[in-house]
Amino acid sequence: MINASLVEKLKKQASHMRINALKLANASGNNAAHVGPGLSIIEILAVLYGHTMNINSKNSLDEGRDRFILSKEHGVLAYYTALYENGIITEEDLASFMNTGSAFLGHPVMNRKKGIEFTSGSLGMGLSLAIGVAMGLKRKQLSSHVYVLLGDGESNEGSIWEGFLSAPHFKLDNLTVIIDRNGIQLGGKTNDILPMNHLEKVLEEMGWAVSTVDGHDIEALISVFDSVSHKPRVIIANTIKGKGVSFMEHNIDWHHAVLTDKLFNEAIEEQVKENE
Repeated sequence: MINASLVEKLKKQASHMRINALKLANASGNNAAHVGPGLSIIEILAVLYGHTMNINSKNSLDEGRDRFILSKEHGVLAYYTALYENGIITEEDLASFMNTGSAFLGHPVMNRKKGIEFTSGSLGMGLSLAIGVAMGLKRKQLSSHVYVLLGDGESNEGSIWEGFLSAPHFKLDNLTVIIDRNGIQLGGKTNDILPMNHLEKVLEEMGWAVSTVDGHDIEALISVFDSVSHKPRVIIANTIKGKGVSFMEHNIDWHHAVLTDKLFNEAIEEQVKENE
């Protein structure tokens, strides 16, 4: 049975992360920000960083740490706020988002001292990186686990499918892939652009252990991440793009947009009401 106090703690962390993500989006001004893609993965990262992963906030270079790779690089608003919420980066780091000379830009730039394992920008690269890291950890006989977060639109990339074929072949039971299935990508709805029918069955046939979960249900996420597998795992997280802000949810216009002061205040007011 999952500890109720843990669930409550992670819900609060997710709430703080969502508010901070909105603050970052607003602070980016006319540069705009990937708001919707960040809000869809808040709960996933809250559980990973707040519960699942073995990380040392005082030594982010600890060789025994678990590794996280954000292949869906446009989810940085959630990524940076998760690092902040778990004491890996400072408030000053967070406030520097998109500033000249900042280490925290619109796409992640490798800075392992700050908890960012790899640079990502072009979609489709993260799974291959994760496979290489997982293989290296096994060769070093380290028990660390690798987590990589993909977008559902990103999964159109051929390099992703090369990775899906490779990981079971190399028996990488120290690898977990999370697919953020929010149903919308830059050009429209994923099912209209390139549907991936029977995804769960296809991946199982390739040799993956596959689970499907509500990507906003903290308790369900804890349970699925806590489960043990002797195969590489794929967790398909059904999510809502722009989750938590009514005028952003399921709205492709918020894939990358300017969050004006007026809309920011409306979004924050919704968060306050949600947490009353």
